[in-house]
Amino acid sequence: MWLIYLAMSELQKCFGARMEFGTAGLRAAMGPGVSCMNDLTIIQTTQGFCAYLEQCFTDLKQKGVVIGFDARAHPPSGGSSKRFACLAASVLISRGVPVYLFSDITPTPYVPFTISHLGLCAGVMVTASHNPKQDNGYKVYWANGAQIIPPHDKGIAAAIEQNLEPWPKSWDTDGALQSSLLSDPYQEIHREYCKTIQQHCFHRELNKNSEVKIVHTSVHGVGHIFVQAAFKAFDLHPPYAVEQQKDPDPEFPTVKYPNPEEGEGVLTLSFALADQEGATVILANDPDADRLAIAEKQESGQWRVFSGNELGALLGWWIFQCWKLQKGEGKASIKDVYMLSSTVSSKILRAIAVKEGFHFEETLTGFKWMGNRARELMDQGKNVLFAFEEAIGYMCSPAVLDKDGVSAAAIAGEFVSYLASKNITLSHQLRSIYEEYGYHISKNSYFICHNQDTIKQMFERLRNYDGENSYPKECGGFAITAVRDLTTGYDSNQPDNKAILPTSKSSQMITFTFANGGVATIRTSGTEPKIKYYTELCAAPGNSDLNQLKTELDNLVDAIVEHFYQPEKNNLTPRPE
Repeated sequence: MWLIYLAMSELQKCFGARMEFGTAGLRAAMGPGVSCMNDLTIIQTTQGFCAYLEQCFTDLKQKGVVIGFDARAHPPSGGSSKRFACLAASVLISRGVPVYLFSDITPTPYVPFTISHLGLCAGVMVTASHNPKQDNGYKVYWANGAQIIPPHDKGIAAAIEQNLEPWPKSWDTDGALQSSLLSDPYQEIHREYCKTIQQHCFHRELNKNSEVKIVHTSVHGVGHIFVQAAFKAFDLHPPYAVEQQKDPDPEFPTVKYPNPEEGEGVLTLSFALADQEGATVILANDPDADRLAIAEKQESGQWRVFSGNELGALLGWWIFQCWKLQKGEGKASIKDVYMLSSTVSSKILRAIAVKEGFHFEETLTGFKWMGNRARELMDQGKNVLFAFEEAIGYMCSPAVLDKDGVSAAAIAGEFVSYLASKNITLSHQLRSIYEEYGYHISKNSYFICHNQDTIKQMFERLRNYDGENSYPKECGGFAITAVRDLTTGYDSNQPDNKAILPTSKSSQMITFTFANGGVATIRTSGTEPKIKYYTELCAAPGNSDLNQLKTELDNLVDAIVEHFYQPEKNNLTPRPE
């Protein structure tokens, strides 16, 4: 009986509910059933996507679609990113749509770059980024080169439901691979990408002569050859590659989580190689190379892994300095310069913008919003220099309207070389930025919760804290001065109490502003069973008592966890160390 129950439970998991297609596309485990990534669900998804594209573009059969894939594979089910990419190509070609299918693994940023470079209607990247090894994903980009946003997600989801039965030639991958509609953009796009990012290289001679030693890891993903090529494009000496992690391996054998955001655990082999070679800086990409982590050896001999917010401050400052250098040649006006970040990321760019005179805008969480906003601004003739999110995602070039860990690695390599020529470390430069524009210290983490009812009750309690429709006025003695709820559309800072940023009832997200300058956002994750928190304390320039600021932020976070999360009562699991 127990075995029958287990079998029924597994069947229910696989066939109980179809994967939901959203703005992030699909992401799920590879395996059988409608709730998993497999040949059939890829065909169904692509049929719906194709049908929706046919509705939206009269020139679809002239322009076409690009498809890329990472190195993920799942031998038990026979699924792999390459297999799924070929099936997607087969579906589109069966309808007469030209397909630019990369012949080999590529970083995710190559797909949006190809759309913009070749003027295509859309793109698909088959990847699960830094998710566990059994997962895969299907990420969709629109003709503007950015990830899809509403209403396209709903339109595609509806079209999938209307096209569940496989079309006659959808399975014919052999025929598709022989079709005249299929072309391989790999060589051209790799060459053009490396050529395009060179416009962000400002210190070529310095790069050639730099003696800085840098280690790079691609964490068993696709990044190695592309970061090496990007360094070469900048005339930087090639970074030392972590031998055990440089080649793609879908098993991710040397790490528990293939996510450099998790910090030191993923970088153990990098630290060892850096110590062996005398390198002072480590660059780490996630498996699809759209994110970048950086660590630096301190004078104490310890390694410091910078947070995404700290790297946002460093890269944003550096890119602005490079723009000023370029502006010296009379190329642009500061009134047309923009930087963007997501609403849960550090407000440091806002502080820099206020002092320097350029524009800063905040968007909803995720690069889909920043990419689309960047495109809107660029279409108005604006110059979007930089965008970032705290989850180590950076858009350092408008040639890719998404996070890009490859161009960011080359730009960081030049930045490190420049600082070294002045005998300055990244840590020293970060301190200088905070001293000039005000300390912005953040503390982000999450709790794991698999029970959707518990999550809903937790957020409903915050919305009815002191009676119906009343949010908390304080938290553990910290006074709250403003509340913004992007699930309901409430914002106490607006005259009509209506939020300016778009709202979504399908996800939970509340931001609290505190009287002490603290800001805390609590939100659910779109792809993982996590309730995340993002906290930051913004101090005015001149307030440089860092220990006191850190203590105050720690106390604020403790209060939020105790009073808002209630982990024991809600049976929440803290982030694993």
